[in-house]
Amino acid sequence: MISVRLFCFIWHGLLLFHPVQTGNVLVLPGEFSHWHNMRVIVEELVERNHSVTVLVNTASTTVKYAKEKGFRFQFFSVSLEEHDLNVMFTEFMDIWVQYPNSSILETASRVLNIMDGFVTYHRVMCESMLKNKTVLEILKQSKFDVVLHDPFTPCGELLADMLDVPLIVALKLSFGFTLERICGQMPSTPSYVPTQPVNFSDRMNFLDRVQNFLQYAFHTLMLFPFFFFFFFVGEPTTLCDTFGKAEIWLIRSYWDWDYPRPFPPNFVFIGGHHCKPPKPLPKDMEDFVQSSGEDGIVVFSLGSIFKNLNLERRNTFASALGQIPQKVLWALSGEKPETLAPNTRIYDWIPQNDLLGNHLPSVSDEGH
Repeated sequence: MISVRLFCFIWHGLLLFHPVQTGNVLVLPGEFSHWHNMRVIVEELVERNHSVTVLVNTASTTVKYAKEKGFRFQFFSVSLEEHDLNVMFTEFMDIWVQYPNSSILETASRVLNIMDGFVTYHRVMCESMLKNKTVLEILKQSKFDVVLHDPFTPCGELLADMLDVPLIVALKLSFGFTLERICGQMPSTPSYVPTQPVNFSDRMNFLDRVQNFLQYAFHTLMLFPFFFFFFFVGEPTTLCDTFGKAEIWLIRSYWDWDYPRPFPPNFVFIGGHHCKPPKPLPKDMEDFVQSSGEDGIVVFSLGSIFKNLNLERRNTFASALGQIPQKVLWALSGEKPETLAPNTRIYDWIPQNDLLGNHLPSVSDEGH
């Protein structure tokens, strides 16, 4: 009887046994907070013994390929400088900051003025990556199982198509949900789904709906110059021909934070994927936090791309923060605001995961 039981146990074990194979992943990250979010995924893949290669350009402002460990880097040369990218994206983010105080025409005019820069950036990055025969041959011989791509980096989806490798897209959102709508087939009805970056709810009056529709149309037109890639593949190929093949869309947000709307089944929400168990804070920061008493604290961080705020806007933020009773921890590098109040301390870098994990802040506005 015992031998029969032992036989059944071994037999069931053999039936359940399945070998686990690690994968070979090619990652095309974005810049600024895009890379910080992608790096969390990369580190987790490495922790699970997957082989990871990060493809990065030599003008990258954020990805320091000489300093990272645990995964490999493959870089390609571009004719741009790090300063060129910083200037272009700082100007673009200034348009975003000024948007609430600008008319649609003013915003459209400023966006059109920098579109040439973005088209040039897109073309240079694509040509430098896709026409580099040495890099392409290395990538082909690596026999990747999947490409993990942040759309911030141009032409990653086209590279996946050229390598004949499945594509996974990782992003928070595109302006006007353009990529998600047109390429990912995500329903987004202008009558009740507010676009980004307008501040509407899902309950809009007639004029709000008209403006919302115009925003959708505007962002769609802005993406049109990037739709055709025939000069790389030799035949008419659109952005959505390649993005539309994505197996999974990883959305760095929470579905329950959005207004009610349908999502395709391959849209997976991973908001909070970067959260880890908190570590102790530096003593000076811990003392400042504890001095807040019952009023609590405010963590104010606009993300790495906003580090070049001009002095006028720094002073505006500092004055506003000085009028609240909470203690404020502000992530800001560069020139100190002239209107900084006693309740506010500036740090070049804030360990947000540790700070928010150890303390329940009254207000938290992290970058994305």
